[in-house]
Amino acid sequence: MARKQPESVILQAVRNALTLDGYDVTRHQQGLGSRKVFPDLTALKDGRTLYVEIKTATGKQSPYQVEFQRVCEAHGGVYILARSVDDIKPYLTRIQSMF
Repeated sequence: MARKQPESVILQAVRNALTLDGYDVTRHQQGLGSRKVFPDLTALKDGRTLYVEIKTATGKQSPYQVEFQRVCEAHGGVYILARSVDDIKPYLTRIQSMF
C-alpha cells in the first residue's frame, strides 16, 4: 500500500518540477497580513502564470480557496489543485518526459 504524502512533500516535489521546467516559483506562506485565499505557489514562465494549491489525496479546499479558484478561472487564469506532480504535467514543457 502506498504511503500518504503530507502536503509539504507534495509541495516540494511540485515546486522542484516547476523550477526544473523553467518556471519562476514563489511559495506563499499564510500569516499576519497575508491574503488567506492565495494559493501555495505562483509559477511564472513565458508570459503564463499558474496558481497552484497543494492538497493531499484527501485534502479539501476551504470555501475561500474555492472562491479564489472561481474568480481566477473567470478572469482566464490558470488554477491547479495539485495532489501530486501528475497534476502539473500538462503545464510542463521542458521536462514532461521525465514524469
